[in-house]
Amino acid sequence: MDVLARAHTQLATVILGKPEAIRLALACLLARGHLLIEDLPGVGKTTLATALARTLGLHLRRIQFTSDLMPADIVGSAVFDRDQQHFRFHPGPVFSEVVLADEINRATPKTQSALLEAMEEGQATIDGETHLLPRPFFVIATQNPQRLLGTFPLPESQLDRFLMRIDLGHPDREAERAMLTAGDRRGAATALPAVLDPASVIALQGQVDAIHVAEPVRDYVLDLLAASRRLGSGLSPRAGLAMQQAARAWALLSGRDHVLPDDVQQTAVAVIAHRLHAAGDDGRATAMELLRSTPVR
Repeated sequence: MDVLARAHTQLATVILGKPEAIRLALACLLARGHLLIEDLPGVGKTTLATALARTLGLHLRRIQFTSDLMPADIVGSAVFDRDQQHFRFHPGPVFSEVVLADEINRATPKTQSALLEAMEEGQATIDGETHLLPRPFFVIATQNPQRLLGTFPLPESQLDRFLMRIDLGHPDREAERAMLTAGDRRGAATALPAVLDPASVIALQGQVDAIHVAEPVRDYVLDLLAASRRLGSGLSPRAGLAMQQAARAWALLSGRDHVLPDDVQQTAVAVIAHRLHAAGDDGRATAMELLRSTPVR
């Protein structure tokens, strides 16, 4: 069994009954993206993030987002060292290979935006000095549905930094029976052995970049972009790049060196729905309609 199949199999022992969500999360990381998990409390969002970091052999720091959290609590700050008579930078929890931004929409937009530079450029600027973040660098944010009290909607610029948004939903009856039998899975997630390491993850991300995209598949992505723009809430060129990269990662997980239209379709809703939220609901219905109405070349 290849290393990615082993990683998926191990994650499935903790996140029961959700093979597609696990595969999307793996594809998101392989594509060098960031992942937003939106769902009700108690369905396993934090457990998935913890299990993913442990399985991939990456160091994880958790930030619990609250209404009083400040940007410096995320990126760090310069503290005056009286002995040395100069300011010394104390890095915040964003300086980790995996950052779990737990319940990100419980913090104010100002605090949410502290992650923008890190997610886009892999660095953080504090007091005019730029500090590089570790590689690989992966943000997993969990978010409660907007209808819950005490939440602040993520700005469009912040949403756009997430390559994918997924939800877990309730498990099926058999998976839930297994949970009731085995008990809470959070302890099992923290005890998982590493299947990969940082160097292996970086190497796999490089393999994703080498996956071939034929012109008909690229035209299909362009057709989806054009169709979205006829709806009045069109996708940006960044969304097109995201669709292509996510499809490449899905192809790698399928053991292929080239992208098929099916790879685009399997990942498209997770990639574009949160970018179409202005179309009405959360964008999922619009994304699925785009797929239905746009023929494959």
